[in-house]
Amino acid sequence: MTLQISVDATSATAPYEQLREQIAAGARDGALPVGHRLPTVRGLAEDLGLAANTVAKAYRALEADGVIETRGRHGTFIAAAGDAAHRRTALAAADFARTAHRLGLDHAAARSAVEDALRAVYG
Repeated sequence: MTLQISVDATSATAPYEQLREQIAAGARDGALPVGHRLPTVRGLAEDLGLAANTVAKAYRALEADGVIETRGRHGTFIAAAGDAAHRRTALAAADFARTAHRLGLDHAAARSAVEDALRAVYG
């Protein structure tokens, strides 16, 4: 399977974020299946005409999100991201709920805040 990634230099979105989102989307939709080996940081940077630090930043963010995993000298691979994504989302939701409660928001106000935030992100 070939990794089809492009970076739009005229976009307001930072190149590392464009790269991160495309890899994450590929992992979510199965275009990049679990266990798929990603190019090296230097190799992908060269292919895309980016600085190696830009690709490394995207890979670090993806690894922090549980989308990819680095196996030392063996390379970087698509991880079983579903479980990690659900776990991180549940932790973030629990943290939000505790914060909203501590700030005195009732259930309806907290739910409204979440719905507003989701609309802002998902449209």
